[in-house]
Amino acid sequence: MHALRCLAGNEIRNALGSRIRGNLRSQRRLLSYVLGIETSCDDTGIAIVDTDGRVRANVLDSQQEFHTRYGGIIPPRAQDLHRARIESAYERCLAEAQLQPEELAAIAVTTRPGLPLSLLVGLRFARHLARRLQKPLLPVHHMEAHALQARMEQPSVIRFPFLCLLVSGGHCQLAVVQGPGRLALLGQTLDDAPGEAFDKIGRRLRLHILPEYRLWNGGRAIEHAAKLASDPSAYDFPLPLAQQRNCNFSFAGIKNNSIRAIRKQEWKERTPPDGVISNYGDFCAGLLRAVSRHLMHRTQRAIEYCMLPEVRLFGDAPPTLIVSGGVANNDVIYANIAHLAAQYGCQSFRPSKRYCSDNGVMIAWHGVEQLMQDREGCLRFDYDRIDIQGTAAFAESHEEAVTAAALKCKWVQPLG
Repeated sequence: MHALRCLAGNEIRNALGSRIRGNLRSQRRLLSYVLGIETSCDDTGIAIVDTDGRVRANVLDSQQEFHTRYGGIIPPRAQDLHRARIESAYERCLAEAQLQPEELAAIAVTTRPGLPLSLLVGLRFARHLARRLQKPLLPVHHMEAHALQARMEQPSVIRFPFLCLLVSGGHCQLAVVQGPGRLALLGQTLDDAPGEAFDKIGRRLRLHILPEYRLWNGGRAIEHAAKLASDPSAYDFPLPLAQQRNCNFSFAGIKNNSIRAIRKQEWKERTPPDGVISNYGDFCAGLLRAVSRHLMHRTQRAIEYCMLPEVRLFGDAPPTLIVSGGVANNDVIYANIAHLAAQYGCQSFRPSKRYCSDNGVMIAWHGVEQLMQDREGCLRFDYDRIDIQGTAAFAESHEEAVTAAALKCKWVQPLG
């Protein structure tokens, strides 16, 4: 009897999957709604996006104020806060969208990469909803979602394939994007990510002592403080990986050199333990220039590699570069990357700032992209087979090929 019930359940799921796929193919113009759930780190994000790319609801509960008090994210506490907030966020999302749960076409959820304790909360809640509503469950790669986000706002302009620079608190990667689940890695950070480095340097600089920066993350505080510089060239940092002709990144050296420079200036000024060096604006301007140069150099090599006649990773599409992830909010960094791209006749885009950092919208849009691909494997009713991964690679890697090409570039200089 149990076996018969299982068989009947599978037949129902297969029938539902066939019906949804048929509707998407034959009634492409009819709107479908996808719910996106994001809990990869310390933000509880739930959103609903339709197949035309309109955001119907976007709820984001940030834990930043809590974790800032302790100098970093505490995974068990992040999990507790996700658990406490996720159902309320879901209900507010439905109310904002003015939709009933049955009107959703699918549930998309971040399953990789991220903090395992946080990912579990989102996946378990998504499984519960998918089972109750008998909707397909779409697993989402967090960094892929960042890479695809800009397409939601300009789908007719940003076409596959394109190059993407992913810069965030936990990652720094260059990848060619051909569609959801079809990313080829060109380079990645060997140690710290840029957002992580900004946070650590900002804390060591003690910017949080200043009232205006008390609740800001390191990257935002450093960008703002850099505008106060009277001598932006006062600090100069060595360029990481200058002798390595690949597309990998390293921010540990910049971080360590920054901390040494802060200590030297503190000793010179006799800065008290609860004080900040007097020329912190100059320091932040020098740091931003160093990070921008490093990102520009590795991205420039990636662009040149993609354009090699024997490679042609852009195919016949116009060359396009997307900058995404939390650090893409930084206007200095984005302006420099856009300036670089322009030298190669390459269009550059980033998502709207509210969508650069982690959010449920990007997860919902990735779900839409999966649905619109019409792949048989994208409609998942085998809920228990979908699991989390703390780390996750992309489908392909061209890292060895990039290193073998050993491209020597004539560097484009940063703005200013």
